[in-house]
Amino acid sequence: MKNALRAAIAGLSLAMSAQFAHALDKVVVGTNWLAQAGHGGFYQALADGTYEKHGLDVKIEMGGPQVNNRPMLAAGRLDFLLTGNLLLSFHNVANGIPTTVVASFYQKDPQALIAHEGAYKDFNDLINAPSILIAKDSQFGFWPWLVSEFGFKDEQIRPYGYSLAQFMSDKKLVQQAYATAEPLYAAKQGAKVTTYLFADHGYSTYANTIEARQEMVDKNPELVQRFVDATIEGWNNFLYGDHTKAYELILKDNPDMTAETLDSELAMLKQLGMVDSGDTLEKGIGAISMDRVKDFYQLALKAGIVKDEKLDMSKVATDAFVNKGVGLDIKKKFNP
Repeated sequence: MKNALRAAIAGLSLAMSAQFAHALDKVVVGTNWLAQAGHGGFYQALADGTYEKHGLDVKIEMGGPQVNNRPMLAAGRLDFLLTGNLLLSFHNVANGIPTTVVASFYQKDPQALIAHEGAYKDFNDLINAPSILIAKDSQFGFWPWLVSEFGFKDEQIRPYGYSLAQFMSDKKLVQQAYATAEPLYAAKQGAKVTTYLFADHGYSTYANTIEARQEMVDKNPELVQRFVDATIEGWNNFLYGDHTKAYELILKDNPDMTAETLDSELAMLKQLGMVDSGDTLEKGIGAISMDRVKDFYQLALKAGIVKDEKLDMSKVATDAFVNKGVGLDIKKKFNP
């Protein structure tokens, strides 16, 4: 009798599990580079069951040097895309690509310039650098702002090949960097560097933004909300809780990464207030201010980075899915 009852319960449990699994909405999110601490909130929400708790079956499609995930969102191959900054979203709107930013997981852009410690007095002194390594796409991104706002000169540009080799061999050389990456890699190679974060000098774009297709925002806002909420919870748990399982998934996707590097990147995210600072302290991680979106658009327009003077900011981003205080309770639990 007991065996029959156990079998019946087991059968019911399997049926319920199958029904629940069937009820999960499949979601594919693409990242902007190889798995790293900067993607931690997504991996955390996947690893600890937060996405599943919100009724989502999430697959993370990793980006990388040979991967361009951007076209995949508009084509319907991705449901959400972790992208770089608002300039890319301005470009989408200008070209009639129907995507919109629904959350921002970096309150500051990690774009920066680095120099060898002591080589220059301050940020403004960098205009005297003989050479600055700048990637081709950055010459059409932040570089015009540096030229128009601070007096940098095109003659200083040398091509940047995403390697520290040149920088390490020339004490006067300056190069572009992600504040959460290259300074750490340079330190590992024995170089002491000074990092000049653009966000500290008025470059006000959001970064690590999440874009969704406008069609999904319009027709399935409830799904968008669940994904955003779950990811916000993931980020709070990653930053302030036990991120062991997230590390395991990141290292599985990116075997070249190490737990030591993840620790260093996570420490830098906290130190610089990349994810949790400013508006997020009261409104929750992922916060968006539409006034700030408009202000950065004006900055980009003034610098000549964007040309269209009539971009509709409501198509660039929306604050409808954030600013609700989601995750503040999780943070308080770890930081009472």
